[in-house]
Amino acid sequence: MHSFSDRSHHAFSVSELNRQVKSLLESSFLQVRVQGEISNFAKPSSGHWYFTLKDGKAQVKCALFRNKNLRVKFLPKDGDQVVLTAKVSLYEGRGDFQLIGEMLEADGEGQLQQAYEALKTSLSKEGLFSATHKQAIPSHPKHLGVITSASGAAIHDVLSVLKRRFPSLPVTIYPSAVQGTEAAAQLKAALTLALQHKQADLIIIGRGGGSLEDLWPFNDEALARAIFACPVPIISAVGHEVDFSIADLVADLRAPTPSAAAELISPDQDAMRILLDQQTNRLHRQLKEKLNYQHQRVSHLRQRLRHPGERIKGQQNKLNTTEQRLILAINQYLTKAKHLYSLQDQKLNQFHPNSKIEQRRSLLLRHEERLTHLLHQRNDQKRYSLGQLITRLNAVSPLATLERGYAIVQNSDSQVITQTAQINIGDIVTNRLHKGSFNSRIEAIYPENKPANPRNEHD
Repeated sequence: MHSFSDRSHHAFSVSELNRQVKSLLESSFLQVRVQGEISNFAKPSSGHWYFTLKDGKAQVKCALFRNKNLRVKFLPKDGDQVVLTAKVSLYEGRGDFQLIGEMLEADGEGQLQQAYEALKTSLSKEGLFSATHKQAIPSHPKHLGVITSASGAAIHDVLSVLKRRFPSLPVTIYPSAVQGTEAAAQLKAALTLALQHKQADLIIIGRGGGSLEDLWPFNDEALARAIFACPVPIISAVGHEVDFSIADLVADLRAPTPSAAAELISPDQDAMRILLDQQTNRLHRQLKEKLNYQHQRVSHLRQRLRHPGERIKGQQNKLNTTEQRLILAINQYLTKAKHLYSLQDQKLNQFHPNSKIEQRRSLLLRHEERLTHLLHQRNDQKRYSLGQLITRLNAVSPLATLERGYAIVQNSDSQVITQTAQINIGDIVTNRLHKGSFNSRIEAIYPENKPANPRNEHD
């Protein structure tokens, strides 16, 4: 390549000159944003767009090839004020200075884009977009709140997906405008209302696609801060797959469309059925393993147990039989639940309490007879012992002494007189005999060692 400093020694061909100028332009201007009015707009069958961008003093030719203009959300026309993001280049064949477009926006969108970028940068510095603040989305939400237009396509898309995939999920719609000057405030109010209701454990906020102006309420700072502070997980579903709104960035999860959001939160019924079957099989397997373990444990304890008698041995055999029947009943229930009633009925018949009652009644009668016999035997023993005691008591009784001719002498106070010091001459005393008694008057009192001699005294 020849430099321009060599022009005094070398003559450029036209193609060489244009090629070097093109290279110089493209290396000097990597990308520019140019504002102007469209004129001479052309759209040939190739799908490329060709037009002139001008202002009051100059104009420049522009090209926006098909792979780039598919992203433009409007069809330009002559007279439109636009902002073109492009690379500076030169068309070598004619030597025409031109702009090769990357993106085309309406002039109003350009201002909105600048405001969007400024707010995005500010909120990002504050950490509102940080992944550390994102809440986990529940895998199986119990109640869904949807904030969107009540008449828009977004709510119909969400409900259609949920009806097909997760019809049992309760949904509460909080209607709000989704475009226009009042939309941001209404969206924020709807979010506040959803939190006051305390029903939803997951919220979808969004709308269908549209231009940057249509989607601008979802770039509102107050709404973004409300979403960030919301204790309930939020999915932003603003229907444009290319760009992210501020709501998309601050929400806990971003879905490209409302339908996609509904797909994300609704489990596939077929997948749930497969999972349920797997869990059922796992439960059956665990139950069987536990039953086997308990059976082995019972067998081990049975080996360690020392039976005190045949009755306990019989009860143990009955317990083993009952255990086997119980295991059989559980297995049959797991394979054929409809047989449960008949099996239980058979078990009840086999273990009817009438036989036990008869056995207990017979045992009670035997115990009653034995108790009666023991009572009679005990009474005879007590009667014999009482006779012996009466005989011994009679042997020492004073009544027996009286029967041999002795008497009991008592004074007027019924005190027994055992010595002469207790009486005086003239006292009336009572003499109690074996049969009957009589009174006598004391006429003489004899000393202790002098025998009584009534005759001498009379003489």
